[in-house]
Amino acid sequence: MDLLDRLLAGGVVITGDLSLCIADVELVRISLRALLTSVEAATEGILT
Repeated sequence: MDLLDRLLAGGVVITGDLSLCIADVELVRISLRALLTSVEAATEGILT
């Protein structure tokens, strides 16, 4: 639990790519990015 608290206090960015291919032809490509942080850490960054 301590590790999770430390990660959320500083923020964690998760990235990923998803692609749909048929017969080696790329039809759809989606790039995803998510920022995970605690509400307290996010509001401190906005207010300071």
